[in-house]
Amino acid sequence: MMLLQTRVSGALSFSRHIFLLLGGCLLAWMAMAQYAVLLFIPAFCAVALLQSVSPEKVHCWVFSFQMMWQTICHLGLHYTEYYLQEPPCTRFCITLSSLMLLTQRVTCLSLDISEGRVVVKEAWRGRCVLAFCSYFLFFPALLGGPLCSFKMFQAQVGRPESQWRLLSLGLATRRALLLLGLQLLKTLVRAMLMAGTTLANCHQVGCVYVAWTTAMLFKLTYYSHWILDESVLWAAGFGPDSRLALHGEGDFWDADIWTLETTHRLALFTRTWNRSTTRWLRRLVFERAKAWPLLQTFAFSAWWHGLHPGQVFGFLCWALMVEADYLIHGCVGALITSWPGRLLYRAVTWAHTQLIIAYILLAVELRSVSALRLLGASYNSLFPLVYCVILILLARRKKRVGASPAPFPR
Repeated sequence: MMLLQTRVSGALSFSRHIFLLLGGCLLAWMAMAQYAVLLFIPAFCAVALLQSVSPEKVHCWVFSFQMMWQTICHLGLHYTEYYLQEPPCTRFCITLSSLMLLTQRVTCLSLDISEGRVVVKEAWRGRCVLAFCSYFLFFPALLGGPLCSFKMFQAQVGRPESQWRLLSLGLATRRALLLLGLQLLKTLVRAMLMAGTTLANCHQVGCVYVAWTTAMLFKLTYYSHWILDESVLWAAGFGPDSRLALHGEGDFWDADIWTLETTHRLALFTRTWNRSTTRWLRRLVFERAKAWPLLQTFAFSAWWHGLHPGQVFGFLCWALMVEADYLIHGCVGALITSWPGRLLYRAVTWAHTQLIIAYILLAVELRSVSALRLLGASYNSLFPLVYCVILILLARRKKRVGASPAPFPR
């Protein structure tokens, strides 16, 4: 009886892997057309490397190949945008976005193998190859969604039908209402941003208002996409698993909107923003860096995003702001004891944090050198500049007292 149940479970898991893989290939071809080849090649090459290279060296090989391939594709986008001065093809942009998500899954799995969390028992075994291929290309997370570890993917795919949990009607209704509310907010914020008003034609303090409302539109768009992506994963049965959550692998939330919009700490905003990607960057770069881990983490994030001028500037600025945030709140927060003072302190630092985030978002999203010049020449540059000045002053003070450096936001 047990043998029969094992065979049935294995056949069910095999059919699910096939379904997820074929669905992913079909979705990729429909969304990307001929550019889907740019996604299939690194996915299948990663499977070959995982099966061929020893666990001690597999991460180095997989990481190097994946980032080289992704960088070449991003250089193609640079060539189109900056040299040819032409708008890029939408399908190619979708391919790049999916390729970035593939990089997350590939490097996450290679780290698991090198650290012994996942064991490749028999090289080139059919079921193992199929599991890797379906994990890299499974359709619910092909175009977006929080990072799902290979162990969690396998646990969800191999789950018996009796334990398969789909998205409940109540949760689906709440998330649909939340999406509707975000769309209404986007309409309201777009109306607040007067027609034709941009950084190119704003004046003095008005540029701060333009930057804040434009950044708010970007954030609302991100929130909507994250919630929609999470809902698609949940609807496909890849919802949060309390058993895996105990080991840090079952969290399927990327959008903690309340924390992002109410925190007065830039470090807390950073670790809450796109949480699965933040955890991936911390594990991939920060925890493995031997010097300047915070700077290396944000520099790699700029590389992963495509190395556009605005992205390089924005992420390096973000790293400095996080470092300043730790020093400022560590020193100033301890000096304020009265509740009116703490309330005023939280209000001022909340506004400052939101304006700095708006500055960084505009730099990252607008990307070009011309947009950076407009942003740098506006009053918006005063807010990160204040943090930079305070960072220099407090760093000198810390050097005199011999304090330890600030950690990465955890």
